[in-house]
Amino acid sequence: MYALEGEGMAPPRPVLEQFPALRAWQRKSLVEYLRRRDEDFLAVATPGAGKTTFALRIAAELLADGTVEALTVVTPTEHLKTQWAAAAGAVGIQLDPAFRNADVHSSADFHGAVVTYAQVGMAPEVHRRRTMTRRTLVVLDEIHHAGDSRSWGDGVKAAFEPAVRRLMLTGTPFRSDENPIPFVRYERGSDGLQRSRSDSTYGYSDALRDGVVRPVIFLAYSGETRWRTSAGDELAARLGEPMTQDLIAQAWRTALDPTGDWMPQVLRAADARLTALRSHGMTDAGGLVIASDQQAARAYAKLIEQLTGEKAVVVLSDDVGASARIALFAASEQRWLVAVRMVSEGVDIPRLAVGVYATSASTPLFFAQAIGRFVRVRRPGETATVFLPSVEHLLGLASEMEAERDHVLGKPKDPDGLDDDLLERAQRAEDASGELEKRFEALSATAELDQVIFDGASFGTPVLAGTPEEEEYLGLPGLLTPDQVATLLAKRQADQVAAERRRPERQPVATAPSAPPTAGERRVLLRRQLNGLVAAHHHRTGLPHGKIHAELRRLCGGPPSAQATIEQLKERIATLQTL
Repeated sequence: MYALEGEGMAPPRPVLEQFPALRAWQRKSLVEYLRRRDEDFLAVATPGAGKTTFALRIAAELLADGTVEALTVVTPTEHLKTQWAAAAGAVGIQLDPAFRNADVHSSADFHGAVVTYAQVGMAPEVHRRRTMTRRTLVVLDEIHHAGDSRSWGDGVKAAFEPAVRRLMLTGTPFRSDENPIPFVRYERGSDGLQRSRSDSTYGYSDALRDGVVRPVIFLAYSGETRWRTSAGDELAARLGEPMTQDLIAQAWRTALDPTGDWMPQVLRAADARLTALRSHGMTDAGGLVIASDQQAARAYAKLIEQLTGEKAVVVLSDDVGASARIALFAASEQRWLVAVRMVSEGVDIPRLAVGVYATSASTPLFFAQAIGRFVRVRRPGETATVFLPSVEHLLGLASEMEAERDHVLGKPKDPDGLDDDLLERAQRAEDASGELEKRFEALSATAELDQVIFDGASFGTPVLAGTPEEEEYLGLPGLLTPDQVATLLAKRQADQVAAERRRPERQPVATAPSAPPTAGERRVLLRRQLNGLVAAHHHRTGLPHGKIHAELRRLCGGPPSAQATIEQLKERIATLQTL
C-alpha cells in the first residue's frame, strides 16, 4: 500500500561523503550547474563517461540543501529502471523502480521513482500530479528518446513542466528526424537552421584523451555475396564496392544471413579476438553480437555454440526475464551475448570488449549507441574491437566516431539525393526484414578482412580470412593506450610495405600478362601509402595520427580515408608530402 507523498517517515537525505570521487569533467559540470542553477540543464557526455554518477551527485546536492524534495528519473527501457535504482541506492538515494501509473503516488520509503518514457506517455497527468505535489528534480536519461513519438514528447512536456529542476542527459544529442526534443534549447545559426545547445559537453575524443573510455578498433569485412531476386535473377556483388543503395541493402543482408559463410567466418574471427584479449590481461572479456531481428539472433547463437562449443546468452526485447539475464551475464565470465535491441543503449556491461555489428540498422544514432556498449573502461589500457560489414555508410560512421553532432531542425535534404532513404527503410530491423525477404533470397556469402579503422585512419589490405595478416590484427594486445594502438597499427602497415618492396619481382608470363590493378586494389595501395606518410609525419611532429588526417581533410576536403576516392587519396598524399 502506497502512502501519499509527504505522509509517514521520509527517507534520510543522501550523504555527499558516500559518493565516489568525481572525474574532472563531472566536477567541472557540477560546478557549472550549481553556479547557474538553471531550470533546464542539458549534459552531453559520451557513453561510458559517467552520466549516471553526475546526475545522482546533482540530485544529492539539491536534496541536501532543500532545493528539491523528490527525484524522478525517466529512462528509455525497463532494464534501465533497475540499473538506475541500484546506482542511486549505492549512494543513499532510494528510488522505486517498480512504480506503476496506477499507484498514483510513491511510497514514503523512497526519494522518488524511476519510470520509462512509455509510462509517462501513457499517463502524463499522473506524473504531473506527482511533480506538483513535491518540489521535484526530473532527470531525463537519453532525452533524445522523448522525440520518438508525439505521445512521448507531449507527455514528457505536460508531465514535467511543473518541475523545479530538469536535468537532461544524453550521449547522442541528435536524432535521425526533425522532431524537437522537449526542454532542449535550440539556437538558430547563420545558415538559418536551429541546433540543440548543450550546457555541458564531454565528447568521445575528450574521454579517450583522459583515459575514461577505451579506444575502439574496427575490423571491416568484405566478401562476395550472391542472391536471387523475386524475378528469379541471380545477382552477385562484392560487399563494399560502389553500387546502388538497393543493391547495397541486399548484399548487406545476404552477408548477414546465418546460413551463408560470411557470419561464421566473422564470428570465428571475433571469438579469436576475444581469446586474445583474455590472454592479454582482460581475463573476463565478453563479446556482444547485435542482430537485426529475433530469428537472426537465435541463429547466431547456434552458430556460436557450433564454432566455440560454448552456449551464448540470448536476450530478446520482449522476453520475460531479459533484464535478469543481462545482469547474470554482466556478473559472469561467459563469453558471448546475442541481442537485438535490449543491449543497444544504456545497459552497463563493462566487460564487453568485442562486438559484432550484425544488424542492418545504420542511423548515426543507433550506431553511436551500439558502439557505446564497448567503450566503458575499467583499467588503463583496455581496448575494444568491433567487427562490421564493409559498407561505405558504416565505414564513415566508424571513421567519424569522434565527431560532435547536434540535433538540427529543418535540415535541408541532400541535394544529390544521397540521404539513403531506401537504405534506411531497408535497415528498420523487423519492419524491413520481411519486405526484403520477399524481394530476394540469399544464396551465399564469403568474408574477407577488408580494412582496419582506428582514429579516422584506414589500415590493412584486403586478404582472405585466416591468413597471417588477419591473425596479426586478431592477436593485437588487449592492454594498449590510444597512442600505442595507432603506433602499432602504423608500424605493422610499414612492415607490410617494406616486405612487399623486398619481395623479388616475378618473371612476367608472356601468354598471360598480369591484369592491371582494380580500382579497389589501387585505393588500398593509396590508403597504405597515405597511412605510412601520416606515421612518418607523426614521428617528426608528435601530432596524433587522427589530427593529421583531420587536417588533410580540412585542406583537401572529402570523407575519411576509408571512403575517399582514388583522386582524393592522391591529393592528400601530395599535400602531406609538402608539409
